[in-house]
Amino acid sequence: MAAPTQPPPSSPPLHLLCALLLAVVLSASPAFSGEIVDSLPGFSGKLPFNLETGYVSVGDSEMFYYFIQSEGNPKLDPLLLWITGGPGCSSFNSLVYEIGPLEFDFDNYEGGLPQLNSYPYSWTKAASIIFLDSPVGTGFSYSTSPEGWQSSDTKAANETYEFLMQWFAEHPEYLKVPFYVGGDGYSGIIVPLVTELILAGGNQAGQAPNIKLRGYFVGSPNTDKFIDSNSKVQFAHRMALISDDTYHCVKSIWPNNILEPKCTVGRPQEERWARRRSLQENSDGFILSSLQSSDLDCPDADHVLSDIWANDEAVQDALHVRKGTVEQWSRCNITISYVQDVPSVVHLHQSFTNYGLRVLVDVGDRDMVTPFVGVVQWIKSLNL
Repeated sequence: MAAPTQPPPSSPPLHLLCALLLAVVLSASPAFSGEIVDSLPGFSGKLPFNLETGYVSVGDSEMFYYFIQSEGNPKLDPLLLWITGGPGCSSFNSLVYEIGPLEFDFDNYEGGLPQLNSYPYSWTKAASIIFLDSPVGTGFSYSTSPEGWQSSDTKAANETYEFLMQWFAEHPEYLKVPFYVGGDGYSGIIVPLVTELILAGGNQAGQAPNIKLRGYFVGSPNTDKFIDSNSKVQFAHRMALISDDTYHCVKSIWPNNILEPKCTVGRPQEERWARRRSLQENSDGFILSSLQSSDLDCPDADHVLSDIWANDEAVQDALHVRKGTVEQWSRCNITISYVQDVPSVVHLHQSFTNYGLRVLVDVGDRDMVTPFVGVVQWIKSLNL
């Protein structure tokens, strides 16, 4: 009697295989992905500069960037990495409102998709610039894991450094030109941390890639929590905004809640309490599709245009943004999970004086967010 025929091994249904394959494809992101952008919605004609956008994978973080090649001589002109402050403000903020080659046509805006014009005083006339969305949760940068959305000064600096290593690996030609790190506001903390990593990393250890670091720039920088906070009271007093009596009184008050004692124990982000007590926390989702005539005189009214423009589907397609990775783009995301774990970087500025770096510190004499009196104080402490 013949042995019974064994049934063939069962195979998973075809639809299950397709689903598994799709899951693998969606979860697998390349370490680097850069795409050339020739045109942008809202800008008439072809872009007059070379723009590349993309992501660099750093662990479970997908770091989004805008790279604009120098409009001068990119083979010789310096390369600048730019990190906008916040933390949580997209580098697109600096691209269209500060140093980049584009600006919104705010004066003629009447609704719909905002229009873009060339900015004649762009820093890209003389330098190539990487505008990086950092930390994760900023702009179009995102994480592939729940833990990855949590960030800090230390983590943001390390991820930025790893981003640079991978970016240079894909763009080795820019290792030949002078390199600078720059940023403003809260990036006054991150820029020195990244500079330190570059000096202590490949450049000192002889590891590749060797970056031709020549200096760094910080504008209206956060530098030292104690100096930054106290200088606001000193500035207000010097500008005759508060009386002598008030000046001496506020020294013993916790500024974010006058009913609470001045205390930092258990409050790693105490300065963010003030923002949570304001309407800023609830502003997302209430942005109008077009500005009202009564809003046109507001000093920051043009900032609304970036939210309208960057949330447009055609714009995100043009920028090669990965679909479904960012639910709502915000110029400044104040809801990111972030721990400010570096209270001061004054010691780093002091140590950098041994490397012959070129340094530019810029601050306005009417700036009460980062008063010049505090900046002058920590610069004098370097005893240069």
